[in-house]
Amino acid sequence: QVQLVESGGGLVQAGGSLRLSCAASGRIFRINTMAWYRQPPGKQRELVASIVTSGSTNYADSVKGRFTIFRDDAKNMVYLQMDSLKPEDTAVYHCSAEVYYSTSLFDDYWGQGTQVTVSS
Repeated sequence: QVQLVESGGGLVQAGGSLRLSCAASGRIFRINTMAWYRQPPGKQRELVASIVTSGSTNYADSVKGRFTIFRDDAKNMVYLQMDSLKPEDTAVYHCSAEVYYSTSLFDDYWGQGTQVTVSS
């Protein structure tokens, strides 16, 4: 089994910054795509950013230029640096990972989420 645990959420004023961390542990051969999703109150979950093993990244238009995703494969971790936060960034943030536990077998895993609240 694989566990993903997020940390770093909290309450911040608009214009502030937070850094989210996600640690993967368990039966891991390698990790392919890692991503951050968020679910605002009363809305559906949406992709925030993703990163593959080559380092190539993808961002939602709403966070481009403000958020940065990066990973540390030696530690099986992914991070989300969030700057210039806005009230509309308020959501529960989840990390996800495509984890290979052999050369060809993999599963997608999700963390429990961490709350980010941005006050105006």
